[in-house]
Amino acid sequence: MKFLFVRHKKKTWVSLVLIFVFLFFFFLPKALSVRYVSLVKPSKIDEATSTVPVVKVFTPSYVVTPDPLKGIYMTSWVASSVNLRNGLVKLVDETEVNTIVIDVKDYSGRIVFSVQNNPELKAFGSEEIRVKDMQEFIESLHKKGIYVVARIAVFQDQYFVNHRPDLAVKNSSGSLVWKDRKGISWVDPGSKEYWDYIILIAKESRKVGFDEINFDYIRFPSDGNMQDISYPFSSSTPKHIVIRNFFEYLHSELKDSGLKTSADLFGMVTTAKDDMGIGQILEDAFPYFDYIMPMVYPSHYPPTFQGYKNPEGYPYEVVRFAMGEAVMRANLASTTPNKLRPWIQDFGLKMTYGPVEVRAQIKATNDLGLTSWILWSPSNKYTRGALNN
Repeated sequence: MKFLFVRHKKKTWVSLVLIFVFLFFFFLPKALSVRYVSLVKPSKIDEATSTVPVVKVFTPSYVVTPDPLKGIYMTSWVASSVNLRNGLVKLVDETEVNTIVIDVKDYSGRIVFSVQNNPELKAFGSEEIRVKDMQEFIESLHKKGIYVVARIAVFQDQYFVNHRPDLAVKNSSGSLVWKDRKGISWVDPGSKEYWDYIILIAKESRKVGFDEINFDYIRFPSDGNMQDISYPFSSSTPKHIVIRNFFEYLHSELKDSGLKTSADLFGMVTTAKDDMGIGQILEDAFPYFDYIMPMVYPSHYPPTFQGYKNPEGYPYEVVRFAMGEAVMRANLASTTPNKLRPWIQDFGLKMTYGPVEVRAQIKATNDLGLTSWILWSPSNKYTRGALNN
């Protein structure tokens, strides 16, 4: 009886093991299948390849600031045309030019590239996507070693005034938006709310791939009916203090962004002792920007400047004097003159500018020990003969 009992017990144990093994292998595939589906379902597996799609994250390459820097300016409209922009890129490839400045926000106030993953900036509705492939275009320039600068026209901003007329420069009664002689409206430079908007554009430009931000129209208006004008945020503060505070704010907000910054100043700023009613004083800009860019276009100086009846006819002399004053003031302010990088003109107003006139301005710059410059042509047509290979 004992033998039978042991034998029966052994058979029971074996049966239990067999049942356990059966249940294990029967349910395991289903359990694994359920787990597998639950893990991969959110990733939307490609049914044809059974692989998870890889989302590419754009990472700009960036280019170190060239020294010396030699540049040209490109409008967003030219940048939007492959044929037109390729002509300028070819010019860079074949000459000493190593830098292109591209509008990202001009006087119209429109941001010309697509804003990505920035709902705060996108909420302003200021996009007008003229350059649909801005990221790819900049990357193609970087692959050639070309330095790329984003130009932002700041306080001259038609769109933003329409969006927020409460921040605009007004007529003297404060009831109407003021316009300059071209019919363009301005934001009051004292509007700190608008400062933050400019910071958003600068940082977004960095994400697109720009190496540097060039700030233009960083001043109060200078033409139009200046007798019928008022400033809702700047009426009680001297203009140069308002502009200096803006410079300081830009610097504090962008110093850790990786961006280089440059400031466009009136050409007369290098020789004027006051702010000329626009708020710009050369020494106020030195501490807050990597580069200072006076617009020393001979055509823009008044008759009899330095005794010249027509300053436009004296490109070497005007640029040499204007930038010489800037160098002297930089030294007095204990600032390296290498911060100075003039805009020089490749266009004519009262006379034709060709290779001789353009090269004369470059020579004047170099004769002062300065090596960097950028050519301005509103038509984006540049004098090939003025540029070395």
